[in-house]
Amino acid sequence: MAEEALIVIDLQNDFCPGGALAVAGGDEIVPLVNDLIRRTEHVVLTQDWHPAGHSSFASSHPGKQPFETIEMPYGPQTLWPDHCIQGSLGSDFHSGLAWTKAELVIRKGFRTAIDSYSAFFENDHKTPTGLAGYLKERGIDTITLVGLATDFCVAYSALDAVKQGFKATVRLDACRGIDLNRSLDTMLKRMQDAGVTLEDHSSE
Repeated sequence: MAEEALIVIDLQNDFCPGGALAVAGGDEIVPLVNDLIRRTEHVVLTQDWHPAGHSSFASSHPGKQPFETIEMPYGPQTLWPDHCIQGSLGSDFHSGLAWTKAELVIRKGFRTAIDSYSAFFENDHKTPTGLAGYLKERGIDTITLVGLATDFCVAYSALDAVKQGFKATVRLDACRGIDLNRSLDTMLKRMQDAGVTLEDHSSE
C-alpha cells in the first residue's frame, strides 16, 4: 500500500505579513494547512535556516539591492532581504501552525555559500537534503505540497519531487506566491509541463 505525505514548505514568520520577506496573505493559509495536517498521516515540514551573512542576502553584496539577480557558481541567484536567520524569531514556524504532528523537519539554506529553495536539493540541483531517501524508505510515493512561496520554494520542491519519481500535487489554495517579474505564471507553467498536479479548492 503506497503512502502519502503532506510537505509544508517554509510556513515561517519571516514569510508572513510583518516578516522580513513577507508573502502577501502568507498567514491566510494557516487554518487550511492545519486542516490538511489533521487529515494526513505523514507530515514533513521544511524550514529556511540561514546563517547570518548568507550569500543569498543582498546585504552580503555591497551595492546590491534585494530582488536583484547575480551570478553564483551554481547559476543565477535572486538576492533577498536578510531572513530566517538561524534561531531568530523570523525563522520560527508561524505561531498558529499545528506543527507538532510533523515526523520530520528538513532545514535548508544552512550552507553559507549556496541557497536552497527546494525541499529535495540545494540550488546547485546536486546536493540532496535527504528528503527523497527518507520518503522512499518509508514507502511514500505520493506527496501534496503546501506553503510559501508558490513560485519559489513550493514550485522548486514540486519539480524536484517529480524528477525523483514522486507523484506530486500542489494545493494552490494552501499556498501564496511572491510573483517577482511574473514568476508565478512562469512557475505554474513549468510545474504543469513537468507533470505536477495543480489543485485549487478555494471555490468549494
